[in-house]
Order: sequence, then structure tokens, then C-alpha cells
Amino acid sequence: MAYTQTDIDNLKRAIARGARRLKLGNGEEVEYFSLAEMRTALREMEAEVAGNAQAGAFTVSYPRTSRGL
Repeated sequence: MAYTQTDIDNLKRAIARGARRLKLGNGEEVEYFSLAEMRTALREMEAEVAGNAQAGAFTVSYPRTSRGL
């Protein structure tokens, strides 16, 4: 799902109010179990909106040796 800045702002307001239920921009309603879960969701939303979401990304590492192996 593509999150928007409005979704982020709404979640921040819900956290500030202590509400655990949130209505997203697409009409979907979400109920969180804890404040920790809400904060995790907020970080994921902010990363996606900022373009830093790592979904599907991968890294390549090359082994380094000191004996020419």
C-alpha cells in the first residue's frame, strides 16, 4: 500500500491523542494493539514516503581475504 503524508499526519495525531484506531486515506480502518506497534507503523510510513523503503531491495557483499584465497 502506498502511504501518503496525510496518513502519517493522521497517525501522529492518533498517537498524541492516545487513540488506537485510525482511518487511512483509502477508507481502510486500522486498529493497533499498542503504542509500540503504532510507532513501528509510523517509521515504516515515513520511510516509504521518503523513498527509503527497503522492500525488495538487496545488498551485494564480496568476501575479503588476506591470503589470496
